[in-house]
Amino acid sequence: MTARLDPYAAAPQLMKQWMAVSLAAGASLEPQLIELVKIRASQINACANCLNMHTVEARAQGETEQRLHLLSAWREAPCYTDRERAALAWTEALTRLSDGPPHDEAYDALAAKFGKDEQVKLTVMINVINGWNRLAVGFRLWMEPEAVKTLQAVG
Repeated sequence: MTARLDPYAAAPQLMKQWMAVSLAAGASLEPQLIELVKIRASQINACANCLNMHTVEARAQGETEQRLHLLSAWREAPCYTDRERAALAWTEALTRLSDGPPHDEAYDALAAKFGKDEQVKLTVMINVINGWNRLAVGFRLWMEPEAVKTLQAVG
């Protein structure tokens, strides 16, 4: 698959700002939780680029192979905490907005495990990863995780 365009070359200033927002959102909650959210949204959006990147990053954060393999079936798997389950339910609700607005059940679980500021941080992170998914899928991007680290260091 060949990339349609390089957004970093086409709009460097905007992509630098987007990277800054992404890094800030990614640093706002626990690293392992953030990676689970990124992976789950990327699974739903079928974003191979982001799945490749964030599974590598999750492993670097100490995530286990078991939890990575079971993530698409998190509701049935006993290895996720209640906080992670709330975050994953909220991720799915916001990523699948075309299915309808988030159910009260998803928000109630979120509110039970996340303070108001954390709810905003998580929601922004979900928006960011969905944005990256759309950039990567739309422009057919593929970047190896090491190349992304280089871009982050420049940003």
